[in-house]
Amino acid sequence: MKNWISAARPRTLPLALASILMGSFLAAGHDAFSWKIFWLAVLTTTFLQVLSNFANDYGDTVSGVDNADRKVATRAVQTGAITREQMRNAIILMSVLSFIAGSWLIVEGLSNTSFKTILSFFGLGILAIIASITYTVGKKPYGYMGLGDISVLIFFGWVGVMGTYFLHTHQFDWYNFLPATSCGLFAVGVLNINNIRDIESDTKTGKNSIPVRLGKDKAVIYHWILLITGFLCAVVYTSIMPEGSHWIHWIFLITLPLLIKIGRGVAEGQTPAQIDPFLKRMALTTLLFVITFGLSQIL
Repeated sequence: MKNWISAARPRTLPLALASILMGSFLAAGHDAFSWKIFWLAVLTTTFLQVLSNFANDYGDTVSGVDNADRKVATRAVQTGAITREQMRNAIILMSVLSFIAGSWLIVEGLSNTSFKTILSFFGLGILAIIASITYTVGKKPYGYMGLGDISVLIFFGWVGVMGTYFLHTHQFDWYNFLPATSCGLFAVGVLNINNIRDIESDTKTGKNSIPVRLGKDKAVIYHWILLITGFLCAVVYTSIMPEGSHWIHWIFLITLPLLIKIGRGVAEGQTPAQIDPFLKRMALTTLLFVITFGLSQIL
């Protein structure tokens, strides 16, 4: 069981929940919140995140990206703690559970909407499952082509936040594009830290992530751009809120020093072991940002 928990990578779960929380907070701020929708969204997202982590563990080992040279953040299949066949079966199981939970969520959240809307959400759900697997699995994993960042922005940001908001409210509010982008860019920041940490091993094995393409120095600049742009999206949203802003809406500013500290740590880290701790810190800081930003919408 310990090996399976490790392969599920619990430290990534706060990041997976961030978009659900943000969308739910925004809905609650407009008096349209459902606990049933919230918990079903949390369940679906958790299954999808674990599916993605299992597929990443399997795909990186099969492709040779994770091999005996990897000494930091070793993987279950890479080390033999879980066999390839066992992980394949786990990927199938998590795909089924994700589909069931997502279908239940759609039925509960969209029963009074049009068939077109329901079909659209089913399509997004199927795409999320496919994207979770094909990031590192298959003949041409899109993660190896540097396309993981845009996928994370879409699913951890725009789809996650605005989709959750719609499930609660049955409405789209285009102002929510700004906090959704904040969530998405901070999630990309977590992926970027992961890829900066692995830049040397990925270069050797042909995994062309953004940091591999840019090099460490430019990847650090890219990371600062992600952090600054994500934070500015929240600032702009709060400044132009239709109902007007109050000082309480600015409590998310307490996360700014933490983001700066993470940015500096990533820039100064020279080895995978020095950079790895900032993965967890970035995920937790993103969650804190969402909680402080979200609470301000309902207080």
